[in-house]
Amino acid sequence: EVQLQASGGGLVQAGGSLRLSCAASGFTFDHYTVTWFRQAPGKEREGVACISSSDGSTFYGDSVKGRATISSDNAKRTVFLQINSLKSEDTAVYYCAAERIPPPLVHSSWSIPQVYTHFWGQGTQVTVSS
Repeated sequence: EVQLQASGGGLVQAGGSLRLSCAASGFTFDHYTVTWFRQAPGKEREGVACISSSDGSTFYGDSVKGRATISSDNAKRTVFLQINSLKSEDTAVYYCAAERIPPPLVHSSWSIPQVYTHFWGQGTQVTVSS
């Protein structure tokens, strides 16, 4: 079965760190942009970070810039998202998504959820307690 599996969420104290994983099954991330989104109750889905397999370029949302690192292990077909210095406002369901985005368009479109029409993970809850 072709799918994405997101994992690694949980309850973390403010100031702590978390590492989320997005594993692909049935396909590889070659030529895909893989992005982490998050959605808090009552809020729109927000692009957190992405990595482009074409050249390894990464992009981050303003809310996590300087605190997050996205990386990939192609052999394991997994993309990781590490967030440090967690804040209560990081509480959300985190989703990973994958799409073939033409490289020249990644920087301007990576954070738009509607761009991702093929693969979405099921979401993993992150709760940061203050």
